[in-house]
Amino acid sequence: MIVKILKKSATFKAVRYNTSKVVCDRGELVLIKNFDLLQGIENLRPQDYINYLEAVSSRSMRIKFPQFHVAISAKGRAYSKGELSTIAQQWMQGMGYGKQPYMLIYHKDTGNNHIHIVSTRVDRQGKKINDSYEKIRAYRILNQIMGENEHYSLANYIQIALAYNFSTRAQFTLLLELQGYACVLSENSCKISKYGRVIDEIDLHLIDQKIAASKKYQDRIIQIRAILHRYENNYDKTLKFLDDAFSSDFSNFLHEKFGIQILFHAKNGHQPYGYTLIDHTTKNVFKGTEIKPLKEFISSATRNHMETNVMDQNHIPPIENITQYDHKLSPVPSKISWITPCINADTKDAAIPLSDFEISISNDVDDEALHARKRKGKQKLGSTKR
Repeated sequence: MIVKILKKSATFKAVRYNTSKVVCDRGELVLIKNFDLLQGIENLRPQDYINYLEAVSSRSMRIKFPQFHVAISAKGRAYSKGELSTIAQQWMQGMGYGKQPYMLIYHKDTGNNHIHIVSTRVDRQGKKINDSYEKIRAYRILNQIMGENEHYSLANYIQIALAYNFSTRAQFTLLLELQGYACVLSENSCKISKYGRVIDEIDLHLIDQKIAASKKYQDRIIQIRAILHRYENNYDKTLKFLDDAFSSDFSNFLHEKFGIQILFHAKNGHQPYGYTLIDHTTKNVFKGTEIKPLKEFISSATRNHMETNVMDQNHIPPIENITQYDHKLSPVPSKISWITPCINADTKDAAIPLSDFEISISNDVDDEALHARKRKGKQKLGSTKR
């Protein structure tokens, strides 16, 4: 479950965006709350709600961006429309918006059920609703509502990470960073935090013990090389920088088809200087240099470079013997007259789920605004030797 506070706006254009989903039968208005007498009027238009929100917001001329637009998204179909509506109402209460006029619009046009909230940041006394640390508070309140035990969840992810074979401390922390945690190594421990708060720490001795006990699976390395060699000319290896990370059509294919995840390391958006390969099928983390040089992995002439690679081509197992990875991995007014034209919005899934190492929240990039958020901290991966 995730919650995203979307792009701020001086107008309430989110009302039209969401009601257009209803017009296109890609959404459903499930709740209108605290709009007073407006709720008893039939044949309301989107502009009627906009006018009401603007009237409340006009009580403060100091707030330049009064629109409050939020999306709460579940993984897949794990939560129904009714359940998401209940969660959204509890969340608004916890964030201090319980008495504000707001709309809940359920979206059903992506692979992840999600609900949008539209309200105003100005209360009826003309004061701004508290927005201090609101992104951090947003998740804390959601976690409380969901009954999520942060320590239990982290302990579970630590056990999953320790089940992998890795050769450096940085590779271990990388596995946790993939789950949204931030890791800081001190002299004796690794402090793990999320949403700006330290949740727990793990003794470095435990990590070092795992490193010492990890095995090198040379046969699997040869097999991965064979997979790369087999498919390298079928997909574009041109790197694209999206969501603070590099990827290519080829790396996306490897992740989806074989559970082989390529993480390119770079600084400040410059060209990558290295990469880490995580094999989720066999739970192994490899340095990129153990597989093949970076320039060969991203080069359009990879096939020619492979002929001079140090690996012995005679020991590559037949492709048909390679086990492929199957990655499976208050009531609304009775009559509302929508006159807003249908808005077409492209939808994609930003995150590719892992196999055994699944992320507990789902990114739903239904709106262009969802792409705007920068994920701080990912650039720091490149500053540590993997």
